[in-house]
Amino acid sequence: MNDSKALSHLDERGQARMVDVGKKPETERVAIASAEVHMRPETLAVIRAGDLKKGDVFTVAKLAGVQAAKRTAELIPLCHPLTLTHVEVELTAADRLSADRCGVEITATARATGKTGVEMEALTAVTTAALTVYDMAKAVEKTMRIANVRLLEKRGGASGDIINE
Repeated sequence: MNDSKALSHLDERGQARMVDVGKKPETERVAIASAEVHMRPETLAVIRAGDLKKGDVFTVAKLAGVQAAKRTAELIPLCHPLTLTHVEVELTAADRLSADRCGVEITATARATGKTGVEMEALTAVTTAALTVYDMAKAVEKTMRIANVRLLEKRGGASGDIINE
């Protein structure tokens, strides 16, 4: 099962396994992911004004994203624990995300020098930050939607650089 299109987390019998990265060279790895939290304009106005009882949504969500990136291997069973050299989570209030919604755009960048990539760390960061925005604003609106969680870019490693639209 050495086909490059084979699922790397399955062994020859189709059983789940952790990939052996022991023989891979260490390289600098970077991944950038994004997510959106769609909401009504009134909800975004409350977030912008800092009027939520739970506090500053952007600061708390940013910290939650960084913390989650550092704990990705504890959350995703077959992820390798990595020593991250940098994690950055950015949140931006956006007046237009889709035809009918505004909300919060979230971007996370994860960096490490290692034998495996940091895509899961970046994706975990944006997802957790989005969940935190939802948690903090759910008293104002329960119809928010977390959307468009995706990997935007990855650099480093044997598979080369990937840039997604």
